[in-house]
Amino acid sequence: MKETLDDERLRVGVIATDPLRVIGLQSIFSESKAELIPLSVPGALDSSGVSLILIDAACTDHLFELLATFQRTRPHMRLIVIGVQEDHDYIQRVIGAGAKGYLTHTAKENEIRLAIEIVQDNSVWAPRKVLARLLESSPAEPANAKTANPAPKFTEREGQVLRLLIAGSPNREIARALGIDAVTVKAHVGRIMRKVGVENRIALTVATLSRNLLKK
Repeated sequence: MKETLDDERLRVGVIATDPLRVIGLQSIFSESKAELIPLSVPGALDSSGVSLILIDAACTDHLFELLATFQRTRPHMRLIVIGVQEDHDYIQRVIGAGAKGYLTHTAKENEIRLAIEIVQDNSVWAPRKVLARLLESSPAEPANAKTANPAPKFTEREGQVLRLLIAGSPNREIARALGIDAVTVKAHVGRIMRKVGVENRIALTVATLSRNLLKK
């Protein structure tokens, strides 16, 4: 998995019919090592080598059907929807349908870049209220979960990484804050997830908050 826009070359697909939208996105990526790949031609995705796709919601009247198709045929593809709606219920539906992120058309360049980093790190980018709802709607742990699975013990460094992770920091920011490289951060996150018994960063955040794993 690519760590950041700056560390390695990242190929980002874009599904959009508005040429100005594509040009605007291309200008954002022009100064980075990332490459924007328009996916307007049928079959282009198969040979594009992209690991993440930006979808302009304005280009289709069937956004949720499109997301469902991706979920069925390419469940591991990371998707970020760009739309005009700011209603939290709508955004929650988009995330629930399989998107890993949601940005408004008015999102600034640094917000778009950060969203891509967060999603590339296998987390979710959405307004805080939407993320809070997602955490609240996560399945509750069984009553005997804490007994069956005692709270894991973290090293001091793992605790530092975990605190920054649940605060929403991508690997690059965690690395910068702790004075280590992104590859080391990724290794720490992997060990933390194995200790907690989860498979992704969202589940790790849910488990950490619900089980108060960082309690002193």
